[in-house]
Amino acid sequence: MGMPRSVTKVIVKKGKTNIQYTSNVERVKYTLSELSRAALRDVGKYLTKEFRLAYYGHFKKRRGRVGKFTQYWVRKKECDLQVGLKSNAFYGGFQEKGSSKTPALGLLTKVTQENIATIVEIESQYLSALESEAAALAKISEEEYEGGSDGE
Repeated sequence: MGMPRSVTKVIVKKGKTNIQYTSNVERVKYTLSELSRAALRDVGKYLTKEFRLAYYGHFKKRRGRVGKFTQYWVRKKECDLQVGLKSNAFYGGFQEKGSSKTPALGLLTKVTQENIATIVEIESQYLSALESEAAALAKISEEEYEGGSDGE
């Protein structure tokens, strides 16, 4: 789906000049939603990278593939971001939340809380692009999306 076109309405009255009305509401809605999705996509990339560094920094032996199975999902309809461990990282859930035999490490939670300032900075870069439509369209690109529920 591309950018919606502007809607132009011409009103003609007897003996009066023509009034032209242009509505860009749909274009603005589209631009806002795509900019927020692009910002969430970059935040997801950043958080998964930082989690991998924290995970492999905590465990000296590089056994397991938990760091590789961290993924983010940017949902279009809800316009939100989910970051988590894929189902192949069986022990990752136990390490994050803990169990009766394993203490909770909460690495993903810690990484997210420690990087709130960076997340706000990433989001503000995208939302400041609203001042210029050309800058906003340059920041919106579908090619960089890496999320999804299937393999890597």
